[in-house]
Amino acid sequence: MTDHTAEDPQNATPIVDLLGVGIGPFNLSLAALADGVPGLDAVFLEQRAAFRWHPGLLIDGATLQVPFLADLVSLVDPTSRWSFLNYIRSQERLFPFYFAERFHIPRAEYDAYCRWVSEELPSCRFGHRVDTVHWDEVHQAYEVEFSRVDEHGTAVAPGRVLARHLALGLGTAPYVPEPLRALTDDPDVPVLHSADYLTHRERLLTAGHVTVVGAGQSGAEVLLDLLRARPQGREGLTWLARSPAFAPMEYSKLGLEHFTPDYTRYFHDLPEDARDRLLPGQWQLYKGISADTLGEIHDELYRRVLPGGWPDVTLTPGVAVTGAERRDGRLALALEHTEEGSTARLRTDAVVLATGYAERPVDALLEPLSEHLARDAAGRPLVDRDQRLALDEKVGGSVFVQNAERHTHGVGTPDLGLAAWRSAVILNALTGREPYPLPGRTAFTTFGLADTPR
Repeated sequence: MTDHTAEDPQNATPIVDLLGVGIGPFNLSLAALADGVPGLDAVFLEQRAAFRWHPGLLIDGATLQVPFLADLVSLVDPTSRWSFLNYIRSQERLFPFYFAERFHIPRAEYDAYCRWVSEELPSCRFGHRVDTVHWDEVHQAYEVEFSRVDEHGTAVAPGRVLARHLALGLGTAPYVPEPLRALTDDPDVPVLHSADYLTHRERLLTAGHVTVVGAGQSGAEVLLDLLRARPQGREGLTWLARSPAFAPMEYSKLGLEHFTPDYTRYFHDLPEDARDRLLPGQWQLYKGISADTLGEIHDELYRRVLPGGWPDVTLTPGVAVTGAERRDGRLALALEHTEEGSTARLRTDAVVLATGYAERPVDALLEPLSEHLARDAAGRPLVDRDQRLALDEKVGGSVFVQNAERHTHGVGTPDLGLAAWRSAVILNALTGREPYPLPGRTAFTTFGLADTPR
């Protein structure tokens, strides 16, 4: 890169090589690895006041579903100062970690590690909300207008920066099924997304009956936490899921190779219709529940059977919530069993929706660039192998995306284990060289005939 501190002579607007929008784990990984590229001028903006990773789900005892090596940098640069091992060394916990023999660390520890990186990296700026993005023909750079915001999210001062390239890490938003959206908008009604679970935990513990909806890892962890905290014989819990079973996540060693760069490249090269057919059938690769958590739930249920009698807990898969309303101070859920075709109504006092997250679309932020964006047959932005949005030749800079490309890159898109590799791909593409050499092969599985050794 050249001329990293160049400025617009008329209004002294800084021009940076890379501007990141959002500081979640993926853009934080990019910021950490960018810190190791000499001469690269990068800035990352985040509207929140500080880094927090799913604070409502930092339940005691909950661990990451990926090994600690899936930190921000280690799978690309294990010698980086921003590795998890260097973090715990800085906290004087390396020997305790060594003797603990932990491969999967507590979720709260991962959150603290990422916050440490975000506070130490000079490129990370919190309290900055990006408002609009335009392409500036004169400077051949993206004009980014932002607002400085206070701890309440109120804009206190405008700002402007020019960037040769962008990296969008907009993250995801809690998904609420349509039949329940009106109730979640009412603060007096105890219907909440699992993303806010810990905020409302004490209120949920006092409810006579609680229903958890969703059979992913979050739903299982919420159900287990409530089960452990409620009195024996008066648990008052129902667990519902659309999926046909409370199924374990695929965690065999060869199954996990779907989360390698090899599979990501294979998936990207498939025709669009083939990718769209594949994704729905791969839910158990990333939407299942860890076998350990399922085992802990069963153990807790069995412990409550021993004194005699079954616990007041109902677990029913294959059920869709088709409607919801308040009635006589309680909640009434309309249910439909997808296999039986039967229907029922469930009376409950509170609902926790562990119904997952939806990718935040890039369209709103990039609306001024929409005419330059190439799209697929379904209207989704096209993303190339190097994580770049496909833009026409009128736009000279690159817009990289993180966790907004499942339709082009597959099930590994939201996986923390691919964070460092994806960041390295972006930096290699951005610089036009290889500050981070990447392996040519990462899986024993050969996913397509084109690459089968002969």
